[in-house]
Amino acid sequence: MTAQAKIEAVANEVLASWSSHAQIQTFSSRPAGITLAEAYQVTPLLRAAFEARGERITGRKIGFTNRQMWQTYGVDSPVWGYATSRTTHQLADLPVMALTGLSEPRIEPEIMFGLGAAPSPGMSDDALLDCIAWVALGYEIVQSIFPDWKFAAADTVAGNGVHGALLIGTQHAIAPRKSAWQRELATFEAELHCNGELVQRGGGALVLDSPLKALRHLVELLAHDPHNSPLSAGEVVSTGTLTLPMPVKPGERWTAKVAGIPLEDISIRFG
Repeated sequence: MTAQAKIEAVANEVLASWSSHAQIQTFSSRPAGITLAEAYQVTPLLRAAFEARGERITGRKIGFTNRQMWQTYGVDSPVWGYATSRTTHQLADLPVMALTGLSEPRIEPEIMFGLGAAPSPGMSDDALLDCIAWVALGYEIVQSIFPDWKFAAADTVAGNGVHGALLIGTQHAIAPRKSAWQRELATFEAELHCNGELVQRGGGALVLDSPLKALRHLVELLAHDPHNSPLSAGEVVSTGTLTLPMPVKPGERWTAKVAGIPLEDISIRFG
């Protein structure tokens, strides 16, 4: 099998897994294996498949920005995947979310940025903030096509960053209080509640020390990627979970609360 045929076979198997809702063996555990560089060559094929079925790319999700998760999930650096018009929702428009078709779904409260301009490598924090039009608290619902959430970093990338859905809360403009946002993003605290009970604590510092630093990491990563496009104006970037991810099931109501940053509490019920 040629190198390109291998990449195409991986992409096809991932797409088939999503369609059939059937989990698959990790690529990294197979005789041929898969490298992280190869996995990022799968990503543009997944994007092409999304677009071929009528989906529009809405942005990117950054995964594994919380260093507490690295050893547990067998990764040693953040990764990313695409979000599309099928997976991206305004939280206000989706009071109840069906979990149908998601494999072992988990919930992650995250800071989300809406880009007003394309960021560039090497920008100062001030310049990077100028590229952000708005900030919101939201959820990413993640899933694993690999059983029991056991995989290597390359498997995660080949599976589009374990992305399931983005649920975006109320958007707040960055420009009017830019320096305050920069300070608060690195220091605010977060709580995650299920059916009224506190189950996780975290905050902005767990996201590579700040969600702004997670965005910078993605900008730099894409600058050295010959196969995938850089960020552009209009994209939404979900910067990584503020707490450890938690399994979810139908009938549960989840609420994320923050302190030290002027963002509203957010809730979602699963059906």
